[in-house]
Amino acid sequence: MGKSMSSREVIKALKNAGWLLDSIRGDHHHFKHPTLPGKVTVRHPVKDLSLMEIKSIEKQAIQKIR
Repeated sequence: MGKSMSSREVIKALKNAGWLLDSIRGDHHHFKHPTLPGKVTVRHPVKDLSLMEIKSIEKQAIQKIR
């Protein structure tokens, strides 16, 4: 089983990779990248994101965050 991550850790990894907070709708934080297409959505605050959610975020971000 893979390592679970908190939403805070995921957001930190995205920001380190150049993703910028675009908007917040309820508990969903939306990030945009200056050069990559699309948006990444992260539920926040969450102590343990499921492995499926982490994989979805990585797919949206077009990169690994773990």
